Amino acid sequence: MTDAANGTAQVHILHEGYVRDDPAGDRVAGTVTLIVDGGRVIVVDPGMVADRGSLLSALETAGPRPGDVTDVVFSHHHPDHTVNAALFPAAAIHDHWATYRGDLWIGRDPGEFALTGSVTLLPSPGHTAEDITTLAATAGGVYACTHAWWGPDGPAEDPLAADQMALRASRERILAVAAVIVPGHGPAFRPGPDTPR
Repeated sequence: MTDAANGTAQVHILHEGYVRDDPAGDRVAGTVTLIVDGGRVIVVDPGMVADRGSLLSALETAGPRPGDVTDVVFSHHHPDHTVNAALFPAAAIHDHWATYRGDLWIGRDPGEFALTGSVTLLPSPGHTAEDITTLAATAGGVYACTHAWWGPDGPAEDPLAADQMALRASRERILAVAAVIVPGHGPAFRPGPDTPR
């Protein structure tokens, strides 16, 4: 697992996600995160956003350009977390059981996977059976990019969870290491006693 004591990753929130009611229909945007570690430029969950130009502008403000992105990570395969992956044409894409580059499918056994010395993909089923959490060890602690929470307040019971008991177990595993949670549809937060388990 990611070594929190020697974390070298840098984490930037490119887009803060949300779920909102709207007379025109539901508005859903995923939280999109940039992690830079060593020579790797990683975008986690490049999903639905209101304006792709704003997403790319946020990336360039942080330093990298779209062609600099080396890796994209999908926490799971719902479109609100994947739809903008093509914005990063040079990136390898990682999910719960494989890495994809062009037409190459590099399978691996599902399980924990070290992307760099400070970035680890951790199985965290619950919302879907294939969910993973991206753990990034920084100088300020471990960040967990995850859909185990939609936002800082949970919800305590995920209304779309494939397996609520597995979700609870995943949350406990994440909380054992994370100093900051970057949820699927909300602002990053520091977990505390009121964080839904």
